[in-house]
Amino acid sequence: MDESVPVQPPLSDQSFVDNTEYGSGPDDSIYDETENYAVTHHSITINGTTISYTACAGHLVTRDQDSSRPSAKIFYVSFTANDAAASSRPVTFFYNGGPGSSSVYLLLGSFGPRRIKTKMPHFTPPAPYELENNADSLLDRTDLVFINPVGTGYSTAIAPAKNKDFWGVDQDARSIRQFIKRYLTKYGRWNSPKFLFGESYGTPRTCVLTWLLHEDGVDLNGIILQSSILDCSQEGNSVGLLPTFAADALYHGKVKVPDDLDSFMKEVERFARVEYAAAKATYPDQVDQDTVQKLSQYLGISSDVLEDWKLDPTILNPIGIMSYLTNLLQHEGEAVGLYDGRVTANDTGIAGSVDPSSGTNDPSLTAIGGVYTTMWNVYLNEELKYSSTSSFMDMNDKAFDKWNWNHVDPTGKQTTTRATLYTAGDLAASMELNPYLKVFCANGYYDAATPFLQTKLDIKNMPLGDQKTKEGRESRSKTLQQDLFFHTYQSGHMIYLDNDSKDKKHRSSRSLMKADLGEFYDKIHHHRTKDHVSRSPYRRRFTRTPY
Repeated sequence: MDESVPVQPPLSDQSFVDNTEYGSGPDDSIYDETENYAVTHHSITINGTTISYTACAGHLVTRDQDSSRPSAKIFYVSFTANDAAASSRPVTFFYNGGPGSSSVYLLLGSFGPRRIKTKMPHFTPPAPYELENNADSLLDRTDLVFINPVGTGYSTAIAPAKNKDFWGVDQDARSIRQFIKRYLTKYGRWNSPKFLFGESYGTPRTCVLTWLLHEDGVDLNGIILQSSILDCSQEGNSVGLLPTFAADALYHGKVKVPDDLDSFMKEVERFARVEYAAAKATYPDQVDQDTVQKLSQYLGISSDVLEDWKLDPTILNPIGIMSYLTNLLQHEGEAVGLYDGRVTANDTGIAGSVDPSSGTNDPSLTAIGGVYTTMWNVYLNEELKYSSTSSFMDMNDKAFDKWNWNHVDPTGKQTTTRATLYTAGDLAASMELNPYLKVFCANGYYDAATPFLQTKLDIKNMPLGDQKTKEGRESRSKTLQQDLFFHTYQSGHMIYLDNDSKDKKHRSSRSLMKADLGEFYDKIHHHRTKDHVSRSPYRRRFTRTPY
């Protein structure tokens, strides 16, 4: 078959049984170079419009940039609308983070056409579980491609390469770049509007990947950064974390203020940036007791305990958890989730000593682990018609442990450790050279792993200048910060897992985020076509947050 000719998936369903042995260890590799997939056809109704779509689950083979030899076989799942012109139909590439995570969390939780039902922010009881059509799917705006990096899902290096060759900041981004280029070639999507959607570690991956794609002549229309960590040197910064901890305290009734989270967060943000930051800088030489008392009121922790912590609620306990998370509800015998502070779990007996390595024992992740594992197997085998004799690697701790944190940014500056990794510079360089690139940032109020205020600070501090653009005969100067759109939601790290209230009076964070994303895609489409965007049902929610 001529690999230069775009492939059209068959019009009838086609199941596939994969007998290749995909290893997820650091030294594992395979020799198989085939690109097989299962194909199924479905339909979904979104906002009253029925969309027929094709789902593909399978592998693409990436090739080394220099030698063109096969380097990895990467597993993906795609959802593409039928009868849509490729040049006008956007395509969005999704991936989770870790590093070492498959894309199953976004695929089954966020904006795909099918999603799991959870009890978030409560523990989802054991099977039977449910899958439902996702009324908040982005399939009405874009085709969706979910990528599993090497060592996750069913993705494995091709010999003589090994999985560990891809486990690094730059190595990983280069691999995903090659996958995207292969996808664009195989399915004839080179002239489609292109977007990236990364969550958690997927956000620094996006920053690096955006630059690498630009260097290869692939300029993106937009990127979505969910639950960002753009400057690892600020990870655990108590100033950036303070509003998140205050949100947790409010949710659990430890703060006596009006139940208006948005206004409360603005108040605590101002306090964190000014009074608290000043108090931290002068402690213990100068102690402003008014500030300590206000800190106590915001966090629901006594001033005596705060002074024992040297005003730093991020101080770690003996098993490596931030003390605030285990102290807020200590009298109730519960710990608060790092990834979602609304979620709690028993913190007495042996539960209080369980190693939280890689976060997999965090209350907010154990609450949804069972439903994800079960329903992914159901969905992949029964609905997508893809089955494998290998184990699906949803979260690869070995990849995380062996990750190479070396990174060279567009200026040639090198960082060598996780604690110094800075990728906001890569994003800034991409925005400087592609003045049409739009950036959507989404964070949850209750997420202490990637706190929303720290994301705001990281974005505000990006090295962006002014950009001259020509429109007709006139030229104008704009601040590139205007192309950054920041949104916060009343949710945790995985914003999309929230549900509507039982009385339907309060929409889920997922539905609100979908509305904002719909406006984001529409705005970019309007910019390309000059078609008036007022027809969008989401227009009123599209606002730019000033810093």
